[in-house]
Amino acid sequence: MQVTDTVMHMNATGLSYDQRVALARLAALLELLPTSLDKQLAPVGLTAFEFGLLSALADAPDHRLRLSALASRTNATLPRLSRVVTGLEAKGLVVRAACPMDGRATNAVLTEAGELRYRQGLPAYEGAVQSLVLADLSEADVSELARLSYLILARLDPDRRMAVTTEGAAICPADPAGAASLAGEAVPPCPADPPVRMVDDPPTCPADPSR
Repeated sequence: MQVTDTVMHMNATGLSYDQRVALARLAALLELLPTSLDKQLAPVGLTAFEFGLLSALADAPDHRLRLSALASRTNATLPRLSRVVTGLEAKGLVVRAACPMDGRATNAVLTEAGELRYRQGLPAYEGAVQSLVLADLSEADVSELARLSYLILARLDPDRRMAVTTEGAAICPADPAGAASLAGEAVPPCPADPPVRMVDDPPTCPADPSR
């Protein structure tokens, strides 16, 4: 009786069997992948999120980004990002630096120790991604995964706060054709934000790194 009730409840949602399976698998993936990446990075003393943060800074001009831009690039809220930055500061991997020409802005800057730790973690991260995510996917599969994930992200992030949503059309040829116009509408107002700039972008802050 309990099983029957459960099945009836699931059917009452209006979702088809295939839809429920797809959602269940997506939820499991979102639960298991970060944990698995954390385990692979544990020997270098980083979580997957911390590694992603260091990676964003390593790729940025002068290894620095405004906290707002860093939050966008790591898909994090500012409070969460601030807590993680504080932890990385304690490890000597990141420092906060005030913008000398804009008292409202705070930058996160990758230290030499932070860059070294990032490079130490890179082989483990790339190896984990290859074995856990990409091993059984063809190039066409990867393109399709990028396309489908973008479609979902565009609805989850309608304001295009995350860099992966805002810049998706510019960096991934697998994204929908309409993504370019969506990205154009969503360029973040912070002048220290992403390197992909539209015509109507605000002027760059003089204190920001040169592009």
